[in-house]
Amino acid sequence: MNIQNDKTEILRRLLATKVENEVVEFKEAENNYHFEKIGQYFSALSNEANLKGNATSWLVFGVNNKRKVTGSNYRLNPESLHSLKHEIAGHTTNNISFAEIHEVQMDGKRVLLFEIPPAPKATPIAFKGHWYARDGESLVSLNLQKLESIRTQINYRDWSAEIVMDADLEDIDPDAMIVARENFKKKNPRLVDDVDTWDEVAFLRNAKLSIRGKLTRTALLLLGRNQSEHLLCADPKIRWVLKDFEGKTKGYEIFGLPWLLAVDKVFARIRNIRYSYMHSGTLFPQEVDMYDPFSIREALNNCIAHQDYTLNGRINVIEHDDSLQFTNLGDFLPGDVQLFLLKGIPPERYRNPFLIEAMRNLNLVDTIGGGISKMFQAQRERLFPMPEYDLSNNRVSVTLIGKVLDLNYAQMLVANDDLDLREIMALDKIQKHKPLTVDEEKLLKTKKLIEGRKPHYYIAKDIAQKTGQKAEYTRNDPFKNQEYFDWIRKLLKDHKSASRKDIDSLLWDKLPDWMTERQRKNKISNLINEMRGADIICNIGTRGKPCWVLQHKTLKN
Repeated sequence: MNIQNDKTEILRRLLATKVENEVVEFKEAENNYHFEKIGQYFSALSNEANLKGNATSWLVFGVNNKRKVTGSNYRLNPESLHSLKHEIAGHTTNNISFAEIHEVQMDGKRVLLFEIPPAPKATPIAFKGHWYARDGESLVSLNLQKLESIRTQINYRDWSAEIVMDADLEDIDPDAMIVARENFKKKNPRLVDDVDTWDEVAFLRNAKLSIRGKLTRTALLLLGRNQSEHLLCADPKIRWVLKDFEGKTKGYEIFGLPWLLAVDKVFARIRNIRYSYMHSGTLFPQEVDMYDPFSIREALNNCIAHQDYTLNGRINVIEHDDSLQFTNLGDFLPGDVQLFLLKGIPPERYRNPFLIEAMRNLNLVDTIGGGISKMFQAQRERLFPMPEYDLSNNRVSVTLIGKVLDLNYAQMLVANDDLDLREIMALDKIQKHKPLTVDEEKLLKTKKLIEGRKPHYYIAKDIAQKTGQKAEYTRNDPFKNQEYFDWIRKLLKDHKSASRKDIDSLLWDKLPDWMTERQRKNKISNLINEMRGADIICNIGTRGKPCWVLQHKTLKN
């Protein structure tokens, strides 16, 4: 079949579809068609082809909505027609354009088939800065769900599985090989006797570090000599930085290959000192390490496992006075940390599956996805704040806080050992003064764990009584306005007059603890204005220096 017949057969197949769908669009375009619309349809059809897994989508000129071939005179000049590819590319993401533009003759009429490639993985296609999609037969903006579906895709080329052709056993660090064998035995106790009989080639094969006897990038990352890092065409470094309380760098060290040994070296640099705090109801302090050792290793090994090495960046471990921050480049593939934890479903895909499998075989990670959950549980058991994730700027950052931020929160965890992870994570936001979602507010209020109004929530009365925080609860629960009025009226009865400073001094400590200085000033101003409006008090001084006195009327209860 020649090319013309091939494209004619494609046209026949497209015409046989009963209705237009998201990857096919028919237009009469008898003589001309608006360039802007062509670009918008290109964006929409490219994005839809990606989402549906189609190799191609089609924009067809010269066919009406009833599938009747009407013919099109759009750009009859071949040079002008094919210049459209360049014109469209000038306004699309990554300059992507039509794969080809085909002219087909059917029933003596000219039909144009614009062959549109699917959007690349993780890259939605925009036209003039706007993303488009299809909703049935309609051209619409690409909605958030579809946008995120494309953005969270990964290129299934596994960087970590590629063979390094110039590498051989001389590039393997002998000390790392010894540690790797011991770790493999711990992970696979039934193979202990066999491991001792394997030579290096057999071990690398069975530990899934090599392919067909050739060393992979994974083998070099985990076991490679530091002098062989140039073979990876990446920047395989772990940078440890020590910061003081002002955020200034006090020291740093950079660790290279092999990373199987580098993890222990980084761990040794972290100052994991003892931390003491008092539990409610005891005279003896609780004493723990600032950071759970498992959490440190889990966070660091996750950085190694999920780093996007094609971005040629480094892994960072930043140590502050009371926290540790770990960062690696690349998106968090499950998408949302909280949903990932609450659903309890392991990730369906990994960025470096070959590397992760090798790390599992060497007892470094657990691919069932439970490591992150264990980090949260470890913080909960220590009464410390939950790990903080930041997934912005195409990187993953996790921070472990090594102290009690809010003793009220810690005592609440002690008094309520049946709290689930969702409740703990919501309560953690309160101690960090972060806003709650609507669902989190509803959850905590339904469980009677918090009181107050958005955004100023505080622990509920029952919890305060269980945890010995009765005074804190009362200081957070505001008086009724009438009670504040009575205090002001008594002040004026006792002293005949009062300045604004006098009224502030009287009420300042009676306002809720959660109020800021600005909020306290505003609250007192509102109380004064309400009393003045009710003719209870009046100002006999000036606006700049008021002097408040009682009028003859009294405030009604």
